[in-house]
Amino acid sequence: MDHLEIARIWRRAPYNIGIATGPSGLLVIDLDLPKDSDDQTPEPWRSRGAAAGADVFRLAAADAGHPAPTDTYSVTTPSTGQHLYFRQPAEHKLGNTAGRLGWKIDTRGHGGYVVAAGSITRQGQYRATSTRPPAQLPSWITTELTATPTTVSSSPAPSALRNSNVYALAALTKELDKLLAATTGHRNHALNRAAFVLGQLVGAQLLNQAVVRDELVSAADRIGLGRTEAERTINSGLTAGTRQPRARTA
Repeated sequence: MDHLEIARIWRRAPYNIGIATGPSGLLVIDLDLPKDSDDQTPEPWRSRGAAAGADVFRLAAADAGHPAPTDTYSVTTPSTGQHLYFRQPAEHKLGNTAGRLGWKIDTRGHGGYVVAAGSITRQGQYRATSTRPPAQLPSWITTELTATPTTVSSSPAPSALRNSNVYALAALTKELDKLLAATTGHRNHALNRAAFVLGQLVGAQLLNQAVVRDELVSAADRIGLGRTEAERTINSGLTAGTRQPRARTA
């Protein structure tokens, strides 16, 4: 589809824009806010005065001996969170994480997408707050994102999806899409189902449990489920699924 065809379509009706972060060479850091009263700041961030992802990000940067890298293209989300855009490091293909950098901090890279500035949802508008070009991702963030997760996995696979087969990756994408499309009143059930289905693939050693859990936590956060409730549902679904592993495909 060329730009003239896109222009013709947009004259008929406005559309929102999604950016596939991996093919775009981007790593987007999503700094979010608590969703509800149950979504309380955990320790040690609470005792250090953090109340949202942006606070945690500043503290994490300080712990690494650097100022928070906010001098880059950025977008304010309808919930007043923030998306910070960075260029992917040449030596790595960074994917999606949930909480790896700290509470209320997710990242979207290869295998992920973000809603672009100018898009309007029922919650409000995504607005560009800085239009300077995306900066190079700081090396200390790359180090944090490529470190071996401390989460114990029931699968011996490494902490990346590169060894999973095409079927398993397609299943992961399909289940996340279903979860993100879940409507009010059905979201927790959709989360439990996704966790169970993906848990079956974890049990078959086709997907890594830590990566699946990160993806589910991030998706649950995006559809408005409280972190405590979501983690309880995810743990239950993954546990049940791993006990009934899916038969491996060729």
